[in-house]
Amino acid sequence: MMNKIFKKFIIIFLTTFLIYSNVSSEEEKIKIGVLVPMTGSNKELGQLIIKSTRMALEDIGTNIFEIYPKDTASDPDQTLRSANDLSKMGINIVIGPIFYKNLIYLDEVENITFLSLTNKIVNLPDNVVSSGINATSQLNAIKKFLKLNDIKKTIFLMPQEKHVEEIKKAIKESNIKLSKFHLYSAEPTKLTKQIEKITNYKIRKQNLADEIKRVKNSNLPDKDKQIEKLNKRYTIGNLRFDSVIISDFDESLKSVMTSLLYTDVSPKKKYIITFNQWFDESLVSEKTLQPIYYPSINEKNLNSFNKKFFNKFKEQPNHLSLLSYDLVGLIYYLSLKTDISDIDKLFKKKNSFKGKIGIFDIQNNKINHRLNFYQVNDGDLKKIF
Repeated sequence: MMNKIFKKFIIIFLTTFLIYSNVSSEEEKIKIGVLVPMTGSNKELGQLIIKSTRMALEDIGTNIFEIYPKDTASDPDQTLRSANDLSKMGINIVIGPIFYKNLIYLDEVENITFLSLTNKIVNLPDNVVSSGINATSQLNAIKKFLKLNDIKKTIFLMPQEKHVEEIKKAIKESNIKLSKFHLYSAEPTKLTKQIEKITNYKIRKQNLADEIKRVKNSNLPDKDKQIEKLNKRYTIGNLRFDSVIISDFDESLKSVMTSLLYTDVSPKKKYIITFNQWFDESLVSEKTLQPIYYPSINEKNLNSFNKKFFNKFKEQPNHLSLLSYDLVGLIYYLSLKTDISDIDKLFKKKNSFKGKIGIFDIQNNKINHRLNFYQVNDGDLKKIF
């Protein structure tokens, strides 16, 4: 009789304990929202990010996090509705949204810190932290490269009407010293004329013609040899810069670099530096435009992540997948330092975190990245630092 009573007591105790443990475990879990497009034309991108955040949780090896994806549909109104749904669930930290345009109403959502994947840093809501590879991070790396090579005179080129305010703010924040700042048109005929003006091409071309004429009319003993040598040149005259920073990408970038070549600005004599190109393979094949220099995340870590992601999901990730993967690790790191309910305060304090991308520097609701620097030359990619 006593054995039966004791067994019943044990069963009741264990049942109560397990129920209580499950409730406590659920209460202790840290809920992370993920705001990405799950419908519409960008849904594949959203799925890659969701997969990368879940892979990050597996790699961290903790069960204290739960991921709650919500759809933005790449629309600001839907983003706000989904953000409010996450708020009602008691979630106070969210990875996303991806696109800058989807941030405009998020200041209406209280008690949530949004780690947006955008790289824009101008006119962000107070509760949004830009975590993308922003212009300030890139200029910080370029500034380091200029200092290492004792480059004193640098001009900056960027297309008109493309994030000019953003770039000017980054120039100020990075405190990089520039000789000149130029805007150019993306229209090919206008671009060429503008590059000619920036490089004093017509004056340098005329200098050559004048020198050839002077030598022809001289009595120099080696006149024929000098004329032959001058005829192999395109221009004469010094340029007013040692390096060029070009804030452009893809075919537009190549057009600018080609225009520089046309105006006799050789990348072998002047440093041609661009913004982060994400290891664009097409630049490696453009040998006439090399060497090219640019800041970027760590290539080895990116390749390692891509391989791991592909082995797990049988599809190729993109760079936003790696960024969202690292953001999960960042949240975990910050959660070890303070209560997750106060996590917004940690984005105001000075903190650093080492992820796959590299080192995140956090302060005043901003994330900057300590980037590596690469050279593309003779068809090869080389890490400078």
